[in-house]
Amino acid sequence: MSGEVVIPPSKSMAHRAVIAAALSKGISTIDNIDFSDDIIATIEAMRTLGAKIEIKEKSLIIDGSDTFTKKGGVIDCNESGSTLRFLVPISIAKENEITFVGRGNLGKRPLDIYYSIFNKQNIDYSYEENILNLKINGELAGDDFEVAGNVSSQFITGLLFALPLLKDDSRIIITTELQSKGYLDLTLDMLNKFGIEIINKDYKEFIIKGNQSYKAFDYSVEGDYSQGAFFLCANALGNKVLSKGLDLESLQGDKEVIEILERMGGKLNIEGNAINMTFNELKSTVIDASQCPDVIPVLTVVAALSEGETRVINGERLRIKECDRLNAIATELNKIGANIVELENELIINGVKEFTGGEVSSHDDHRIAMSMAIASTFCKEELVITNPKCVSKSYPGFWNDFKALGGDFDEWNMGK
Repeated sequence: MSGEVVIPPSKSMAHRAVIAAALSKGISTIDNIDFSDDIIATIEAMRTLGAKIEIKEKSLIIDGSDTFTKKGGVIDCNESGSTLRFLVPISIAKENEITFVGRGNLGKRPLDIYYSIFNKQNIDYSYEENILNLKINGELAGDDFEVAGNVSSQFITGLLFALPLLKDDSRIIITTELQSKGYLDLTLDMLNKFGIEIINKDYKEFIIKGNQSYKAFDYSVEGDYSQGAFFLCANALGNKVLSKGLDLESLQGDKEVIEILERMGGKLNIEGNAINMTFNELKSTVIDASQCPDVIPVLTVVAALSEGETRVINGERLRIKECDRLNAIATELNKIGANIVELENELIINGVKEFTGGEVSSHDDHRIAMSMAIASTFCKEELVITNPKCVSKSYPGFWNDFKALGGDFDEWNMGK
């Protein structure tokens, strides 16, 4: 593949901007939106809470004046973990009776942190194991919230959005080592843009004053490093792709992909408003998955073709994504000639010279599908990827961009 690609806007930032704007008393314009399945889920969730959202070609006009005026309803999160975990506390920042439903593996994602809060505050709730169908009736109260930092930062983000709207002050106390700190930086930055003040005590404790008001703000979403990672990693395999729309000053945790690729032999080049990575030979390294779990599948593709032994460590959270990503990426790459040993929470990857080809499964996971597409550029023979349309979850235009860069593929329906 060769050429330029405009990296789609950050899904993480878009979720946060849509929510903050919909909580604001006034009209905000959110520009540079990619209408992936996950973002549509968050838009519809905020509409369920009463926000008025007008969809333009690449932007949203959001009026949050009537948010929380509607009681009840069903929030369909589709397969979006962010929508679910962000919206649970937000939906009961005011007295409400609300139901959350979803698809795929969403019902298997743990929500125990919220259930503990509900139990402590006597908030009525029920759910179906492994299915979701979460029904909540009540109102969140200001309190001290003890939250583990090694499960998902999404719980902390959800509380950071909701707690400023409560009558009383609150504290969030982090009880373990904090993972995915970069995602909290994105949340704190967005809250600040929309007029919310949070006191951050070294990420161990957050002090949140009650009775705050979100202020309308116009925002343009920056490029997404978790999607840019596919093309930065493609260059490691000998492709020549210029990635446009990525901010080198970004707070996104997935920006760490650049540092990891530099350790593996890459050199970052700035060409106007685009970035490029060039490589001579690929070297092994140790990759800590705890701060950037979404880029691990495609980094594993690069590691599988690097000289020596690469280890992916602290990967436990990859097992509770759209699929078990540790198992999925190891299984599918091994099918095409990689040498990967899967351990409890890590991967041991011994580099090989090339991939063969054959048939692999996307596991109905957008990041596995896109990672295998990048792997195909280094296969001796053709690669067949089943269920490629799952990329619509985060990057609906991926296959168009892949083809525009020279990727050669045919698509057909293989039946049941």
